[in-house]
Order: sequence, then structure tokens, then C-alpha cells
Amino acid sequence: MSLESYMNQIGQQARVASRQLVKASTEQKNMALIAMATALEEARPRLIEENTKDIKNGKEKGLDAALLDRLLLNDARIDGMIEGLKQVAALPDPIGEITDMVYRPSGIQVGKMRVPLGVIGIIYESRPNVTIDAASLCLKSGNATILRGGSEAFYSNQAIAQAVITGLDKAGLPEHAVQVLNTTDREAVGKLITMPEYVDVIVPRGGKGLIKRISRDAQVPVIKHLDGNCHVYIDDEADFDKALSIIINAKTRRYGVCGAMESLLIHKDVAESFLPRIIAGYQDKNVELVGCTASQALSSVIGEATEEDWYTEYLAPKLSVKIVKDIDEAILHINKYGSHHTDAIVSQNYSKTRTFMTGVDSSSVMVNASTQFADGFEYGLGAEIGISTDKIHVRGPVGLVGLTSQKYIVLGDGHTRDN
Repeated sequence: MSLESYMNQIGQQARVASRQLVKASTEQKNMALIAMATALEEARPRLIEENTKDIKNGKEKGLDAALLDRLLLNDARIDGMIEGLKQVAALPDPIGEITDMVYRPSGIQVGKMRVPLGVIGIIYESRPNVTIDAASLCLKSGNATILRGGSEAFYSNQAIAQAVITGLDKAGLPEHAVQVLNTTDREAVGKLITMPEYVDVIVPRGGKGLIKRISRDAQVPVIKHLDGNCHVYIDDEADFDKALSIIINAKTRRYGVCGAMESLLIHKDVAESFLPRIIAGYQDKNVELVGCTASQALSSVIGEATEEDWYTEYLAPKLSVKIVKDIDEAILHINKYGSHHTDAIVSQNYSKTRTFMTGVDSSSVMVNASTQFADGFEYGLGAEIGISTDKIHVRGPVGLVGLTSQKYIVLGDGHTRDN
């Protein structure tokens, strides 16, 4: 079968499955999710075995440490996938929810009903856990999904797909409700994003190059974020013990996630006294520091930051440091150089934190907390399908509600319009 024929078949199957999923009960969907969790647990040895193949291939292809970290499946991450399935099963089902019902002067009632988007195509790199996150969220929100993972995670994704199929079968749901493409042909992506007759939304998760290509070439709507150039601003009224803990965690907990801090901003009045503690903390973690002229003047450890550094998502043990005169300059810097993903302020001044929350144009704004909390699991969404930095139709971590739309419903009792 040619690639085009294969992709058309996948699309047709997804469209049919989406029509069936609209009628699926909450109990059926939850049953499938719990069955998937059980299947994952039973397949744990095989998952790790298949993932070992991907890790070996990745090393041979020269994947960097951040990508290999994203690719890795271990017991803790399998536990996380299982817990994610259970959490999504426990979440309220948004489908069919009717809100905002009002009587109009004509006597009719007008309201909104929450409905699935239809068929969602998801294109992602490295992280095999995305297969479960995407499958669970799309299923619970009544959407059929077509998953195209990166070739570097091929064996892991196919193993996970078997657990998904088992769960669907045990709940009596259509086997094509979740389809994981079994080809590594790069042209499959080009076909998937140009099938508006079968696919309603595309969600890309991966590097900036992939997402730019998808955004440019897709013939269906795209929910995306290009990168996670996240900032933490340390105010002159910060609790500096808390600040140090936050910024070390925000940068070093995991380097390869989109919520990792890439730039640190420090108020000028506290830079000289606080910077030595910051530098010592990062030297213990072997983090390379580059910075503005003012920060370089305070420490020979800090290298020179270029204009490009302020825009860069490193995904590595490297950090840009800038000294700012006040909160307004911090906000201007973030809005200019940031990626509108996640930014944080450390301050004990309530008015300043309100100013920061209002002024920073990002999908998540945090006060006295690490940027690495930017995650659907941490937000109580059960799991996320990605983090959107767009403003339409959803922003921030995309969970169940973000994968739905609304349609108007009108209730009458023989009402007719006279004018």
C-alpha cells in the first residue's frame, strides 16, 4: 500500500471512529482508560525493553543529552503514565455539558453545549509518554486521534499503542479511536497536516523547526507553542532564601523541558549582594552563565551574552543573566524576548506581583514558584496534550476542556419567529 493510500485509510477510519465516540458514555471512556492503565502495567517489562532499543539507536545517531532524557522510559515514568490515565478517568467528562441557558424575550431558551473537536492529529518528538497523554485526553474528550511520534521513539510508541488498543477493545470502543502511525516515513507528516476532510486540528510537539514547518504548511488549524524561553525575575523585595531555591529548581530540575528557566532577571539594588549566592548555586550544578555588562562587572564567572542569547531556549545547563533597574524593565524584557510560555516573579510585595501578573503576556505567570510547575499534571488537568502559547482557541496547558468546542443549542416549544 502506498503512503498516500495508507494515510487516507487512517484518516477515513479516524473520521468514522469520531462519529462513534460522540455517542460513547462516560463509563465506557473511563473503562477504556483504566484498562489501558492495567495493560501498561502488565507490559512494563516489554515497554522498557522496546525503549532500550530506541535509546541505543538514539545514542548511535548522536542525539544530545536533553533529547535522550525526553526519550527515556523508566519505572518512574511508566508509573507517571499509569497515574495520568487514572487521573484523566477521574476527571469530570466535559462532553454534553450545557451552560449559560437563558430565556430570550421570544420565549426560546439559548445556551451552549460542549462538544468534541472531532479528529485530532498529534505530531511529536522523543517523549513516548506523549502517546498516552494524547490518547487519554482525546478519548475522554470524545475525539478520535491520529498519533505520529518521532522515529527515534518508534519501538516505544508501538509498544504503548498495543496497551491503548487493548483498553479500547475491553471497553467496546472503536479500535480506530486512537491510531499510532506505524511508519517512520517523514512524508506521513506532510499528508497528515493536509487532510482537512479527515482531520480537524493538528497539535505539534517538538522542536522549533518542526513546529514552524507544521504552522506554515498545515491546511487545518494548529494548536502550538514554538519554544519555552522562560524567565524568573527576582525583585528587590524578594525572600532571597526562597528565591535561591526557586531559581535553582527552575533551571536545573530538568533541562530538557519547555518550562525550564532560560533567563534570570535581577533587580539592580540586590544584584551585588545576591549574585554571589546565585553563582555558587549554579556552579555546583555546572551551569554556564552568560550575562549583560552589569552582571559581568560583578563576576568574572559570567560570560558575555549576545542579543541572540536573550531569545534562546537552551534546553541545556546554560543560563542568561540580566540586571534590570525595576519591575517595569523586567516586564518589557520578558515581553520582548520571551516566548509567552511561562514567567515568574519572586517578591513579597503584593502590588508588584499583581503588576507582574497583569503586565507579562504569557500563558502561565507564576508568583514565588518555579517555572517547572508549568505542566498539565501539576495544574490538575490529569495530563496535557501540550502547552499552547497561542491566544485562540486555547492557551496554556491543554487538557480536556481545551480539546473541546461549544455549539449553541436552542430550546423551544413550537416557537416561531414573527419578525
